[in-house]
Amino acid sequence: MHYLDIELEGINEKGEKKNYKLADFKGENVILYFYPEDDTPVCTEEAHRFRDAMDKLKEYANVIGVSANEIKDHLEFQAKHKLNFILLSDKLNKLKEAFKDHNKDINNIQRTTFILDKDGNIVKTWEKVDVDGHVEEITEYFEKNK
Repeated sequence: MHYLDIELEGINEKGEKKNYKLADFKGENVILYFYPEDDTPVCTEEAHRFRDAMDKLKEYANVIGVSANEIKDHLEFQAKHKLNFILLSDKLNKLKEAFKDHNKDINNIQRTTFILDKDGNIVKTWEKVDVDGHVEEITEYFEKNK
């Protein structure tokens, strides 16, 4: 199955449950970031950095965070940290498996970010992401590739 067609349960920035497919975002760029677990120190720091840069990032793309956490965990994580972007629950690793062709280390719970263009094509990948400066790297990418 192509990654655009995989349907996952998620929550939007208002905490409303909804099923999503990446195909829903055709016509828009997407920043898709995989992270290990809700409410752990580094994952929380990464989420805060996306949250705090949202005004700038939304000029370029939708931000979607993906982990294997349950929706109830996402709801708590989002509320506790006032996250303002979509979180998807990939409990069965369907989406992660579909992205293995683009990042062989994704199964090792590596922090990975993908940029999908308006047609859903992967145009940029960051593997083993260091959260320090990562949002700035994403912004710089979009600035250079307007």
